[in-house]
Amino acid sequence: MAGRSRLNWTVQSVLAIAAHLRHSHAMAQVEESESPKRRAILNAATELFAARGYGAVSMDAIARSADVSKATLYAHFESKDRLFATIVQVACLENIMPADDLPDGATPDEAALRAIGTRILRFFLRDRSLAIHRLVIAESVRFPELGRAFYDNGPVAGRKRLAAWMAGRPALAVPEPEMAAEQFLGLLRAGLYLRATLGLAPEPTEPAIDAVVIAAVQTFLRAYSA
Repeated sequence: MAGRSRLNWTVQSVLAIAAHLRHSHAMAQVEESESPKRRAILNAATELFAARGYGAVSMDAIARSADVSKATLYAHFESKDRLFATIVQVACLENIMPADDLPDGATPDEAALRAIGTRILRFFLRDRSLAIHRLVIAESVRFPELGRAFYDNGPVAGRKRLAAWMAGRPALAVPEPEMAAEQFLGLLRAGLYLRATLGLAPEPTEPAIDAVVIAAVQTFLRAYSA
């Protein structure tokens, strides 16, 4: 029951993030998501996933709960995993690295990477982020489409945006930008993130987050400074 409560809070929190997405890259998608029927579908899916888990919820049940026809439901979301992917996608676009919110070329690489790393790690360590990650880990073996939706719209999308930014920094020598981006993200997911994922004390503090980010940036720059 505690796991279901955490799931309920998690999905509702992620959906709330989606409602506030306003970045230009996703503007058309957001405005569409504000239509009453689409919003009803998202809210209904949130409540059902929370109450029953991902696997036990059917598209029929979502349509009934949202008080829309199946045709309307499928007009907005072609599948259950696409619906879940939308929730993940908009959350990551707003909270990890919006394309229009990365440091520009005037910002030194170390300061830029610290700003990016701090934003990412804080997002990773939010209770709602940790909980949805636990949900995906718990259910993706039985439901590979859930893992794929999360992976493609979260980690992969974020890595590609970070890689594109790195490739445009002349002071960084990154012959394989996506590999470099993956390694930087891996440095951020060090012991602090693992302990938080497992629910181990103590709670992450700002000094602890800063220490992880500083160490990650220094290690990364030793490997990739031109």
